[in-house]
Amino acid sequence: TVLFNFLFKLGLKKFYPNKITLQSLLEINKNSSSDETVQSVEEIPWCFLRKLFKINADCRSCAQFSNNDDEEDENNDPFNRHLKTADDSADDNINPLDLIVALFLCADGSLQQEMALKMSICQFSVPLLLPNVHNSQCTLMLWALRDIVKEWCPHDLAESRGFVKKHIVQADIPFFSFVRLKNCSLSKTQMLNHVLSRGQQNYNIFIHRDMKGGAHGRNIANGLVEVYWYLPCGNRNLDIFSKPVAFANLRGDICESLKQFSFLYQVSTATFVFLDKVEENEHKILTSLQDVKSKLFLVFNRKSEKTADDEISVKALTEELGLPNNDVKIKDLKTNVAEFSEKLCTAIKKSLTNGANTIDIANMSDRAVKLGFSVDELTSEKQKKAAEEIVKGIGMRSIPVYKKRQLPLQGENWKRLSQLEREECRLKKAGDQRLEEYKSQLQEEKQQIKEELSKHKLSDAMKSFIKHLSESDKEKRDFFLKWMKIKLNAHLRSELSLLHHKLREHCNNTEEDEKEMAELGRALLDSSLGIEHYMREMGLIYEFSSQSVSPADKVSHLPGLAAEMLLDGHPLELLDGDASNIPERWLTDVLMELHRKVGPRSKLLVLTVLGVQSSGKSTLLNTMFGVQFPVSSGRCTRGAYMLFLRVGEDMREELNYDFIVLIDTEGLKSPQLAQLEDSYEHDNQLATFVIGMSDVTIINVSMENLTEMKDVLQIAAHAFLRMKEIGKKPVCHFVHQNVGGVSAHEKTMTERKHLLDQLNEMTQIAAEMENQPSIKAFTDVLDYNIEKNNWNIPGLWNGTPPMAPVNTGYSEAVAALKKNLLETVKGDRSDELSTIPEFLEWMRSLWKAVKYENFIFSFRNTLAAHAYDNLCKEFNQWEWEFRKEILSWQEEAELEILNTDNKSELHHVNTLVDLKKSQFPEEIQIQQTTMQAKLKEYYKRKDRHVHLIEKYKTDFFKSISSLAKEIQHSVNNKLDCALEQWRSAKEVQDIQRKHRELIQEQVMKLLSEFKHRTLSDEELKHEFEKMWTEVTVNVSGLKEQNISQSILQQLRKHFLNRNVTEELKSIGDLKEIGKDQFQGQTKHLKMNIKQFLWTKTAKRELQSDADSIIESCKRFILDTANTEKDYHDSYTRELLEKIDESLKQCRTRYKPKFEIDLKLHICGFASREFLQMHRKFLIERDPKMQLERFKHQYWLHFLDLYKERKDCQHKITDFVQLCIKPAVEQYISRSLGTDIVDEILTSSAEYSSCSFFQYNIQKELLLKEDFESFVKYITKHEIYIKDWIFQDILQKMSEDKTLCKLKNKTLQIIVQKITKATEKASKGEDGVQLPDDKESVTVLIKNMHKYLIKDISISEEDEKSTLFQIQSTCHPFTKCLIESLSDLNEQLQEEFSNSEDITETLNKLPVKPQDELFKRVFGCEQQCPFCKVPCEDTCKEHKKHHAAVHRPQGLGQYRYIDTEKLVETLCTTDVYSESRFQNPDTNWELHPYKEYTTYYPDWHIPPDSSIEASDYWKYVLVKYNDRFAQEYKIKPADVPEAWRRITKEQALKGLKDAFNIK
Repeated sequence: TVLFNFLFKLGLKKFYPNKITLQSLLEINKNSSSDETVQSVEEIPWCFLRKLFKINADCRSCAQFSNNDDEEDENNDPFNRHLKTADDSADDNINPLDLIVALFLCADGSLQQEMALKMSICQFSVPLLLPNVHNSQCTLMLWALRDIVKEWCPHDLAESRGFVKKHIVQADIPFFSFVRLKNCSLSKTQMLNHVLSRGQQNYNIFIHRDMKGGAHGRNIANGLVEVYWYLPCGNRNLDIFSKPVAFANLRGDICESLKQFSFLYQVSTATFVFLDKVEENEHKILTSLQDVKSKLFLVFNRKSEKTADDEISVKALTEELGLPNNDVKIKDLKTNVAEFSEKLCTAIKKSLTNGANTIDIANMSDRAVKLGFSVDELTSEKQKKAAEEIVKGIGMRSIPVYKKRQLPLQGENWKRLSQLEREECRLKKAGDQRLEEYKSQLQEEKQQIKEELSKHKLSDAMKSFIKHLSESDKEKRDFFLKWMKIKLNAHLRSELSLLHHKLREHCNNTEEDEKEMAELGRALLDSSLGIEHYMREMGLIYEFSSQSVSPADKVSHLPGLAAEMLLDGHPLELLDGDASNIPERWLTDVLMELHRKVGPRSKLLVLTVLGVQSSGKSTLLNTMFGVQFPVSSGRCTRGAYMLFLRVGEDMREELNYDFIVLIDTEGLKSPQLAQLEDSYEHDNQLATFVIGMSDVTIINVSMENLTEMKDVLQIAAHAFLRMKEIGKKPVCHFVHQNVGGVSAHEKTMTERKHLLDQLNEMTQIAAEMENQPSIKAFTDVLDYNIEKNNWNIPGLWNGTPPMAPVNTGYSEAVAALKKNLLETVKGDRSDELSTIPEFLEWMRSLWKAVKYENFIFSFRNTLAAHAYDNLCKEFNQWEWEFRKEILSWQEEAELEILNTDNKSELHHVNTLVDLKKSQFPEEIQIQQTTMQAKLKEYYKRKDRHVHLIEKYKTDFFKSISSLAKEIQHSVNNKLDCALEQWRSAKEVQDIQRKHRELIQEQVMKLLSEFKHRTLSDEELKHEFEKMWTEVTVNVSGLKEQNISQSILQQLRKHFLNRNVTEELKSIGDLKEIGKDQFQGQTKHLKMNIKQFLWTKTAKRELQSDADSIIESCKRFILDTANTEKDYHDSYTRELLEKIDESLKQCRTRYKPKFEIDLKLHICGFASREFLQMHRKFLIERDPKMQLERFKHQYWLHFLDLYKERKDCQHKITDFVQLCIKPAVEQYISRSLGTDIVDEILTSSAEYSSCSFFQYNIQKELLLKEDFESFVKYITKHEIYIKDWIFQDILQKMSEDKTLCKLKNKTLQIIVQKITKATEKASKGEDGVQLPDDKESVTVLIKNMHKYLIKDISISEEDEKSTLFQIQSTCHPFTKCLIESLSDLNEQLQEEFSNSEDITETLNKLPVKPQDELFKRVFGCEQQCPFCKVPCEDTCKEHKKHHAAVHRPQGLGQYRYIDTEKLVETLCTTDVYSESRFQNPDTNWELHPYKEYTTYYPDWHIPPDSSIEASDYWKYVLVKYNDRFAQEYKIKPADVPEAWRRITKEQALKGLKDAFNIK
């Protein structure tokens, strides 16, 4: 058929009938985004729709495409009739009317409505009767026109400046039809366009033959009736007609479309028939018409004098119809179109003044059905009745009363809940009440309200609304929603117009009027009612349903329903502006349901438009994306709505996201809301919230109203500053509307510069308010470019609405902006986009923070916390790898120093140490660069939300430098210790060598004496003993150092520039100091007379600090003394540095005397422990003892030589046992520490990050229920953590013999190394086996030393003692040695297996795993100044200290001065309240908690992530309240009653929430 052929040509056949959906048109794909010219016929429909949805008045010209056929060949004869013209290629010629009919036939109901609406906005005529040539059926397009709302000002309202706003199909207005006979040569359509535009700026409302494509033959459009409405603006000089008039235009002649003509004649006020002559059948049709007088006008086109016959036929018709002369309009050749259109206007006006009949299109359906037409609206009759039924329920009641009964959940209770949540964050009204008690009361009131709200039964209106919304057929659901909108708007219009009228009456600015306006403003808000209110109620029904027990009110399907609606392109309320609240549970479940439906493809680009009310924000979004946000009929709806637009498969990869989320907000600085007391705060909250949610923010700027603009810029600058501080980087564009002309960009340069000045000024004000002094300009906050981030958009209308045509320039400018926006996050920034779960996380975090007065300090975001935690985990691992590399280098360097020939002079070894120290910075630099590269690479990753933690990047780079310095200092100390160790070893070995040589000399002397004598073994033994005693009697021991004096010397150096020399001079023996308990005294306190009252408290705090420092230092001293090393001065220096660090935590103001006494006390203890350490070392290294070790070996050597035995087995065994075994054990000991750390890190997640470690510790504490452990954890946190780690290592190393396995693993490595070194040493440099003689054994041993110098240290003295006068040759020696190594391997494996003392092993390790793990998980030494919770940040150079969860301050020993009771309030509560504190830092003056950063600028104390987050410590305080009071020697805290109801399970859940443990 003709229709199918035509649809096939356009590529639309598969969409017939009604299969193109609105949703598919809204998708962001190449079709909807392309701005290329049409290249094929199939592209024409999509180009038309794309441009139509952008309100581009040029869309109808898409029906033609350029194929270059019209380019004239200069050789062609223009007068050659046989040349093909463009019309000959009819296949590619599309009449725009055919295109429109085809698209309406293929569009579903929603799309038809949207197309009609957009065509109407473009001032095009729209289809009234749609023909279908396939089934000869015609459809009245009532539904398609239903959504068109028009405003006009009839002249009778012009004086009062009133206006009418109506759905145009319900407007009862005159209706004029224009039809033609078959032989008419005058274009009625062109004439109609002239009539409607007064001949001036002739606008193509109706498509006509002189338009592009209008002359092409029509295939399917004949029989189409289009309608257009003329609407007056109220200006008599501009208006053609004084009241609204509808004009219908029938395409084709009346004989072909008789039914359409009959319908039009019946419904019209008057019908104009255009004709050249009247044929017989046409005569019959026209003479059969009834009531033609003043209802029928003939428009006769007199072409020339030769048309007498034609004129006769017209005259005959006129006479038969009895038409008066005035009803026949003749156009002759002398009259031009403009003049003739004036005549037609006059005829229409006359008809209007003669009491013309009126009709509304909505009432035409009965006549249409009688004539056999279908009515598109009848398919939605059921949904229409359902909507009518709901709206009928309003009845005569006022809207506020109706809402109270039918939409009860969004009433006062919901608003009260919002106020309570805000008060919970600000605690403004606590008065004299204890804050935690007050918070508990707020909680209880909130709970009561939630329970009340949950008891509400579903109202009849909501039952019906949910029932029809749950319709599985999407089209029926859309019909229902549209009917609801139409019926509500119709019902509300009169009530709202009355309120608006009253508002206008009270604009006199008197005090009384202002009061009245505030009340009217509130009434206007309360009288607002739209689908959004029913959707809001549905959300709240679900929000509070968890406490509902009624099985009838099943609501579990509602989130899925709302998710489907989002996918179908319906908006969802994000923020309820009436209550300033967010139904978090509802939104979370809806969006997670959406996430489940779309799977992993849920990356979002979020776009927001902000601006003053009525500045064209919604129009901008609607034009840009073809959407329709709820634009209410004069209502003032508050809040923000979001709408999801799917990105097509063909653009996902290119754009890097799956959905665009549009957020439309109420206008800022709304005049209706300005009278409400919270309007500025409301605007500020809204802007912060939506800017925070967005990736792109468009700000509508109006330079006309500078005051309003300044306020908007202030709000926006403040919001952007807040976003920068929390790691969000939105892109911002400023749109200057109503700026057109080719020179607009140049002319607005001054305005753009002025705008930047304004932004800079506003940013400085905001920075001051947010306490961010480093921010001076807007460009410090955003990447803003004065050229690229400003857009000039011309006005939407060309002229005065409602009849003004749209400006194509508006559409083009908006399209250019859209293209830029879509490409915003291409490439590098795509990782900054959120998925749906992340979007929700942002929403929760932002909403919580905006409720606090201080947004930046209140913001806590789980995504950012996870991102930071993940970076810390990685950073910890890199740090450990750094440390491991350096430890390995350090061990090699130490070994090289220790392996230096002990015959060398001291200055040679000094030179070696200096060389190593000079080489070390290079090694450090390599590792530092590697770590920096890893950090840079990490920040380039796309999967870890690194953009949220960009501000910490510098801190981590500084931490790497700090780590390098710390390691360099440590390694230098270790190298100094190695030098000292070599020196003392040399001293021992020098003595040993002297006596060894003497012993060996005496052994040989004895041999020569008894060589020719036969003595029994006993006689020989007697002689040997006698010789040994004589030789070793005078062996001198090592000289004991004066450790006490060395420590005192270091202490004096430490205080060198502190004017305390005299005091330290009088110190005698340190060993006698610090034996008694340290006592803090009044003389230690720095106090004035005013502070004298606080002496007792200050002394108690000082004593507590001193005890804590002493215990921590004693632990350090004992750990150091437990090693097998000798004392070194670096230990004292490290101890004094540790005391200094701890004293920084001491809050009580003390005098220098306190520091001196404390350091003397600790150094006294150190002098005794380090002396024991030194003596132990001397005993182990005593030369006489070293010689005694080899006495048995010398006796056996002597016996072998005497008896001339050549068996070298026992000598080699001795060599392995006495020389190689200790070296192997040392090797294992050196690597065991790092091996244990690696083992624990790979097998256990506890140490992955500080926060996870703290969570596990606190969880264990709770489950263990041991009060002493809690006290130790709180008061001696560092010691508790160290002990816990040590015990954890013991447990993990004893499980499954892990320690034994680690030792064995290293044992195999070193035995293999020694075996290979032995094999290699048995060959010369040429690779040939050494000669099998005694001399070669010496070469073999020397070679072994050389090959193992970096692995083990073998004592030369021990080796010479064991291998004295060996008789074996090289080959048997080598073989025997390798066998002995194998025996050693087995022996050590057995020893490891039987060894059970893991504690001793750990204490003797040079690299202590407990210390390395402690460094990973212990934040820093800083404690919260109020509750004493430790800082959890492991980044060394962090700017702010923070902790996941704070405690009631009483646990940190805070007490009320007047009652001496423990303080129950959490510091996270106090710092957001009006409370004040006093302590030594404030000089005991009262200071507001809110301004705690005055004294503690390094601490960041945000509010708890939730009320439940602090349940853990509340539970602990309640459980052990009396015992804590007893421990701290004060009275128990007054805890809120609600805390007593917290269970252990709730406490654990709160802990999980606080640490974001899933």
